[in-house]
Amino acid sequence: MTFLKTTVSAAALAALAAGAAQARDEIRIVGSSTVFPYTQAVAEQFSNVTGAPSPIVESTGTGGGMKIFCGGIGEGHPDLTGASRAMKPSEWELCATNGVTDVTEALIGYDGLSIAISRAAPNDWDLTLEQVFLALAAELPTADGWVANPNKKWSDIDASLPDIAILAYGPPPTSGTRDAFVELAMHPGCEARPAMKALKEADKDAHKAAVKEKCSLIRQDGPFVDAGENDNLIVQRLNADPNAMGIFGYSFLYENMDVLKAVNINGVAPSSDSIGDFSYPISRPLYFYVKNAHRGVIPNLQEFIEEYMSDDAMEPGGYLSERGMVVLPDDVRAKTQDAVINGESMAVPQS
Repeated sequence: MTFLKTTVSAAALAALAAGAAQARDEIRIVGSSTVFPYTQAVAEQFSNVTGAPSPIVESTGTGGGMKIFCGGIGEGHPDLTGASRAMKPSEWELCATNGVTDVTEALIGYDGLSIAISRAAPNDWDLTLEQVFLALAAELPTADGWVANPNKKWSDIDASLPDIAILAYGPPPTSGTRDAFVELAMHPGCEARPAMKALKEADKDAHKAAVKEKCSLIRQDGPFVDAGENDNLIVQRLNADPNAMGIFGYSFLYENMDVLKAVNINGVAPSSDSIGDFSYPISRPLYFYVKNAHRGVIPNLQEFIEEYMSDDAMEPGGYLSERGMVVLPDDVRAKTQDAVINGESMAVPQS
């Protein structure tokens, strides 16, 4: 998505929101569990520096956050939402229906979707995306159609893999991490199957439909466990079971390197460098979205946004990179900082 420049003044924004967003003491933020620790870090820094009340930050998941964020304008609705993927057209439609029509999109950095195991695990892992799909998909494509996933152990997929039960803890359907995992891991893994390659050659439209409808389905028969929005809970479960895997943002692996280690994907380990240059296959951008109608009305909102976009937070070596966020290239970062601080409106998302 791109930014569209607006010239709405702070006074005009306040007038727009008059009678809608009544001033409250704290900024309210919802959204992605992956973005949560970064936003929380900014909230703490902002409060320490300014003495203002610390923003209330809730981890609701990207999808849940978008639903709450797009609920309307006013003190009963949040000011920002974090997202581990871009806003969907359907979410924009919900926002527009409820009068949330002037929104700024902030690309804050990059993240990798980590698959991690306990450091106590006896094996070091290196999986292909096809193997990940074969482990976690609800159904598998064959020459004769789709069949329920029969794989119970990793050795069922490939004899070279450990002879242990498949068990992965991961994000729920409301999570942007789940959306990104499906798009960046499950879809390519599915498309690597011979039956999908044959379908693409025979009927591209049918192939596209199959990727969207079938390749997106994660199994519900035990090997994949929906762990909710609390990524720290996944870390605890991995520490309790050295044969289990967990799926979450790189920041949680980064912060728990003393007890966790990464599963390499296609021979590449997640790191700041491999995520930043996208050589790690499951890399993605991170965002937050802000209601411009709340700027100048909700106390300290503009100042909080400026702290989030500050060099201290965003630059290499800044306090967000110290938390595991992969920073933007210099030119992209400068453009983003200017657009977000000035309240430029986002373009309408296109499907």
